[in-house]
Amino acid sequence: MTLLEAHPELAASGDDDVVADLGAGTGPAWLDQWLQAHRGDVVAVRRSLHSVPELGRDEHRTTALVARRLMAAGLEPRTLPGGTGLVCDVGRGDRCVALRADLDALPLPEETGLPFASTVPNVMHACGHDAHTAMVLGAGLALASAPSLPGRVRLVFQPAEEVQPGGALDVVADGAMGDVERIFALHCDPRLEVGRLGTRVGPITSACDVVEIRLTSPGGHTARPHLTADLVEALGLLITQLPLLLTRQVDPRSGTVLVWGAVQAGEAANAIPQNGVLRGTLRTADHTTWTELEDRFRALVAAVLAPLGVGYVIDHVRGVPPVVNDADSSGILRDAAILTGGLDAAAETEQSSGGEDFAWYLEKVPGAMARLGVWSGVGPMKDIHQPTFDLDERALPFGVRVLVNSALQALA
Repeated sequence: MTLLEAHPELAASGDDDVVADLGAGTGPAWLDQWLQAHRGDVVAVRRSLHSVPELGRDEHRTTALVARRLMAAGLEPRTLPGGTGLVCDVGRGDRCVALRADLDALPLPEETGLPFASTVPNVMHACGHDAHTAMVLGAGLALASAPSLPGRVRLVFQPAEEVQPGGALDVVADGAMGDVERIFALHCDPRLEVGRLGTRVGPITSACDVVEIRLTSPGGHTARPHLTADLVEALGLLITQLPLLLTRQVDPRSGTVLVWGAVQAGEAANAIPQNGVLRGTLRTADHTTWTELEDRFRALVAAVLAPLGVGYVIDHVRGVPPVVNDADSSGILRDAAILTGGLDAAAETEQSSGGEDFAWYLEKVPGAMARLGVWSGVGPMKDIHQPTFDLDERALPFGVRVLVNSALQALA
């Protein structure tokens, strides 16, 4: 019994097949047959995960669901030592390529109104990880149905992509990249129409660090600022001066940007506070610049605060490096999109300032991430990391085909 048969409430009303297969008939024949029979099940998996989202390193139900589906197909998934996330090989042989999905959701309330909307308060799959997981699972099960494979395909279902510095490090630490030649991933993109895939050679995301500066002062009366250290003035200078000074410390072509997201200090209008905090993100598109940023940031903070007499502590949390796509791997993804949807399926994509821990895999092996179109082409583009994010589910079988064809081409 398929998941869709067991849970008919997850199906789209009035549509037995749930979604159209935009690549139907493009082969291989066993993939066409598998998707004809199971594309509704891929959608049902996505909806099941969407309705019960789990935050990073708490993806126990999600991990168990994926493991059960793989074991039912005769495969042998292995859960990661941390208890969430798993890896599983399909096929045999010395050569191995990998397909990666991420399992975790975001701490956001859902406002989509979908019949399968999140049942967990203030937790939502607002970045498409439910779709990523369903597609890699679908690709793995489809590959398991093939009469033969030219090698092994390693399915990587990692935890905690949204938690710095990322659950990809758990997979790497477990040795799962040791014999992998190449790795691929897809990421939902609501700016691209469904049936299209955006590829890029070189950096496709940016490094992202989280910075926090905690300030201290004796405090005092606003009538006598000369007798104390003006903590609010110090915060103001940091807010305005650090981003400006940073532009004169790094190559402007590196795409480096410091943006503040939170500032907290004081209550009374006539009292200089004793404590304050400033939080933000520090991003760069250049790997070399990323390795130098923490030292530069700390030096600039010290220089700005030196005349003011406030105390400070910097917490600089190193995030992820940029995702830098290998040319051959990007070409394989592009070819897979064209094979699936024709020449119009291939699109160019820009580098994002967002961070992605897929970068940690590419520190070990060649690979590429592509952006999967999930916009229906009608109505507004609902962006990721927003409570209203949703996707056109026709992207799911399209993504399964792209992943399968990419793995087969990489092993050819």
